[in-house]
Amino acid sequence: MLAMATFLGFAVLVTALIHLYLWKRLIRDTTRPGRWRRVGGIALLLLALLVPATMITTRGGVHWLAWPGYLWLALMFYLLVLLLALEVPLAVAKLALRRRMRVGLPASEPALVGAGGPAAAPLDIAAVQAEMPSAGLARASSVGLAEPPADQPPADQPAESATGPANPPPAGTATAPAPGHDPSRRLLLTRGAAIFAGLTAAGLTGYGVRTAMGPPRLDRVQIPLAKLPRSMDGLRIATVSDIHLGPLRGRSHTERIVAMINRLDADLVAVVGDLVDGSVAELGAAAEPLRDLRSRYGSFFVTGNHEYYSGVEEWVQEVDRLGLRVLQNARQEIRARGGVLDLAGVNDVTAAGTGLAAPADYAAALGDRDPSRPVVLLAHQPVAAYEAAKYGVDLQLSGHTHGGQMVPFNLLVGLQQPVVSGLGEVDGTKVYVTNGAGFWGPPVRVGAPPQATLVELRAQ
Repeated sequence: MLAMATFLGFAVLVTALIHLYLWKRLIRDTTRPGRWRRVGGIALLLLALLVPATMITTRGGVHWLAWPGYLWLALMFYLLVLLLALEVPLAVAKLALRRRMRVGLPASEPALVGAGGPAAAPLDIAAVQAEMPSAGLARASSVGLAEPPADQPPADQPAESATGPANPPPAGTATAPAPGHDPSRRLLLTRGAAIFAGLTAAGLTGYGVRTAMGPPRLDRVQIPLAKLPRSMDGLRIATVSDIHLGPLRGRSHTERIVAMINRLDADLVAVVGDLVDGSVAELGAAAEPLRDLRSRYGSFFVTGNHEYYSGVEEWVQEVDRLGLRVLQNARQEIRARGGVLDLAGVNDVTAAGTGLAAPADYAAALGDRDPSRPVVLLAHQPVAAYEAAKYGVDLQLSGHTHGGQMVPFNLLVGLQQPVVSGLGEVDGTKVYVTNGAGFWGPPVRVGAPPQATLVELRAQ
């Protein structure tokens, strides 16, 4: 509970800062003071409040805010990314505009008599008047080269003192912009950037919704294992993770995944954590189709971090009731085709309880086994491979990362996890990470489509 409260507090702070930045770039920089700026500010404030409200209410079983709240979260993310990416081009454009305007300004007239300098040569006013047109004479008058015409009232040409005009403009009168500053052009630039960011963010979000809500993509990967007996060559493991049953995904989602896996006619099925985002009372019916999973040698499950937010003890018992063997810091001998393979599983690395909620115990799952056998470890998070490698694990199957779910978030995921998507290696242990079949938070996937994988083990 404390961890969840800390997470929500941090999320609220980050959300507030992001919306402050969006207000500056989308509202303040694109509107003049007045009604529309106030309306935009109020709208953005309400959207900022929508984000934490959605997170809190969905945890409490109230789901009507889920769609608008999570869609805005995705749109907010892409607006932030795009506007930050436009900061440098905007700054360059504004600098170029300022320089261009300065070059276009007329040069100032040089002083004819320097203060305290040598006396200038006598100036023949009559000759100047004879050579200059009337407009030029007026200009000469403005710099003290000619007397105003006799028939012009003195009030029209007030004398100026050394400190400024004798009749300064009244207070509140608009003054000319400073040299190199054109508010209308700056407004055009900022509005153009806001429109581009808004349309692009909306397009990416729409595409991401279509991808996330569509069927998982089936990937097939062959992974050679040095210890795999020749007789077990071609053993197939249907691997799926991060189904994330919850406010936006229900029973039909589970049924579609089960049907896809059953068509593969796999030897083993591995469900690698983050099955649910809610209690058994809320989502038990949605998970029910898992009892229909078919495989030759069994279906297996390990917990992910979201099970610990959703009542892990109840879910372990429920998944076991549905016919999946829950590997909680345990392993199972798989005897097939005249060979033996150890299939092990550990609790999620974030677990910190006791009993069914105990933390990952690699020694319990991997210790005291025959080292000549190949071992495949089911562990929700790829980072578990650092510990798994110490026990000589040949292959680890993981999820958790969602492949980043929304590019460029995958770059941040890579700072925490050694493998974000696909096949990698950690300290000699091969690690395969599936993108997951569902989503968490925004129903959006960009650059990381939902996925189920058929892993085929090959003998070397």
